[in-house]
Amino acid sequence: MFTHIQLGARDLPRLATFYDHVLEPLGLIRLPSERDGGPPDAIWHYPGRHWPLFVIQYPFNGLPATWGNGVQVSFMSPCRESVDEVWRRVMTCGGVSEGPPGVRDCYGPDFYAAYCRDIEGNKLCFVHDSTMVSHHEAGMTS
Repeated sequence: MFTHIQLGARDLPRLATFYDHVLEPLGLIRLPSERDGGPPDAIWHYPGRHWPLFVIQYPFNGLPATWGNGVQVSFMSPCRESVDEVWRRVMTCGGVSEGPPGVRDCYGPDFYAAYCRDIEGNKLCFVHDSTMVSHHEAGMTS
C-alpha cells in the first residue's frame, strides 16, 4: 500500500490554490509547509492525522514537471454528492473533463466516479463506492 501521492508542479502557487478548492469537499486540508531542504511544496492531509496523503512540489531535479502518460491519481469520496461537487469544482477552476460523474458498471454496481485533468494536465479520478468507504473508515480507526 502507498503512504502518499506526490505530483510535480510547474506553477506551485496556482496549482495549490486549485487543489485547496477541489479537495475541500473530500475533507482534505493543507498543512503548513515545513522547509526540509527540498523544493517548495504543498501538502494535504485529513484533520487529526499528521501524515500527508497528497503532495505537489517543484521537482527535485530542477527540470520542468510534466504529467505522466498513463498515470492517474484516484481520490476516495465519502458520497456521490462529493464526487459531483469535486468534479464541478475542477471544471469551474480550469480543469478538463475526462468523463463526468456517473456509475461505472464495469467496475461494480456502486462504483460512482468522475474523471478529469487538473490545470497542469494530471489525470484525476474521484470515486465513491460504499464498500471502499467502509474499508477506508476501518483503516482510519486502527
